[in-house]
Amino acid sequence: MKRIVFFIAVLAIISCKEEPKIDYAILSGKIVNSSAKDLSFNSAGSLIKTINVADDGTFKDTLTVATGYYILSDGKNNTSLYLNPGNTININFDANDFENTLEFSGAGSEISNYLLSKNKKSKELAGKGVDIYLLEEAAYKSKINEIKTASEEILAATEGISEDFKSKEKRNIYYSYLGFVDKYQLYHSHYAKKEDFKVSEDFLKELETIEYNSEEDFVFSSNYENLVNTHYQKEARKLAEQDSIQNDIAFLKIAAGIANETIKNKLVYLNSKYNITYTDQLEDFYSLFMEASTNEEHKKEITESYNKLKTVSKGQPSPKFENYENFNGGTTSLDDLKGKFVYVDVWATWCGPCKAEIPSLKEVEAKYHNKNIEFVSISVDLEKDYEKWKTMVKEEDLKGIQLFSDKNWKSDFITGYLIKGIPRFILIDPNGNIVNSNAPRPSSEKLIELFNENNI
Repeated sequence: MKRIVFFIAVLAIISCKEEPKIDYAILSGKIVNSSAKDLSFNSAGSLIKTINVADDGTFKDTLTVATGYYILSDGKNNTSLYLNPGNTININFDANDFENTLEFSGAGSEISNYLLSKNKKSKELAGKGVDIYLLEEAAYKSKINEIKTASEEILAATEGISEDFKSKEKRNIYYSYLGFVDKYQLYHSHYAKKEDFKVSEDFLKELETIEYNSEEDFVFSSNYENLVNTHYQKEARKLAEQDSIQNDIAFLKIAAGIANETIKNKLVYLNSKYNITYTDQLEDFYSLFMEASTNEEHKKEITESYNKLKTVSKGQPSPKFENYENFNGGTTSLDDLKGKFVYVDVWATWCGPCKAEIPSLKEVEAKYHNKNIEFVSISVDLEKDYEKWKTMVKEEDLKGIQLFSDKNWKSDFITGYLIKGIPRFILIDPNGNIVNSNAPRPSSEKLIELFNENNI
């Protein structure tokens, strides 16, 4: 009898043990007509894993995931996925006809198929390029309402999706619509070339319905996150103008007052990750961030950036570039230019704002041609775009010293300055020390003021 009781007790203990928690999804599939050797699996703009692609185009990998959105890319084509732990999804496409051949199948593929159908229909209704932003107010409102309605109909017709997801996604569709409403004035003004264009009095009225404190929507919907971020950016600009302070400082002050910790932490982090590398008030910026954020991982990362940036403040020795290929032949190093001021332009052929500065840079170079200053442009293009760089330098007749970075974004010079966005301009003195690691752009009057301050 005792043995039976003991045996039952053991069974009870075993049955009470937790089942192993599944925290992964399996992705597999085949790509036709692609030379890609791997796929990148990304979330929130960060690479999670590189998936190997076999010679016959097949791939399969087990990926640790949490419930949410992901991006899969072969370097040329991108697709959105929505994954839950336990999903087993098969993905097939022809790289030469991606949009028409992409298909998902397998357990948990329903939401990804819905996203595919929704995005395809939205593109179809929006038309080509920026055509939608050329529409006049009434036609634009009608078009974005049509996109919203079509998305809602696709969602309602999709089977195999939980009611919880459908409820959140319906709000997400509405937030997408409001995002279109919010950006119309700026986009129409730009693309229709109407500098002074203003929307009518009631056009933005729907934006007044937004509440900016929903953690659930903020976590689920990138459209809602964008609306919340835009709202606080607008509030920051008001504060900056009112108190005559920089926008980046104003944003941290405004965001510090956000009641929801999840929303506050993400917004102050997203707006600090890159802005700390551009701010003119490093100490104040860092102090305000540390006071606002309660996320220890974010605080650690920003602290590392802060400590790195202190090493490239005014008067510090500049990080060096060594033996960069010179368009005119041979190689050039920063040490070769000692005895002169050096104005560095970090750019790339794919960067629109960089190319927009070219006419102004040419003018400044011509004005200071016989002065004690060298103008150095460093391309951070990838090696595969080397010929594109050479062609642009020649066709645009770019002046100054044109160099090609040895390791694009990973070169010692670029990482030394913690450059995370371009264009970036730097002024170095004749002794190789930093004058300004965030120098004004050529199109800014402040650049000439900086040159005058240094008697160039």
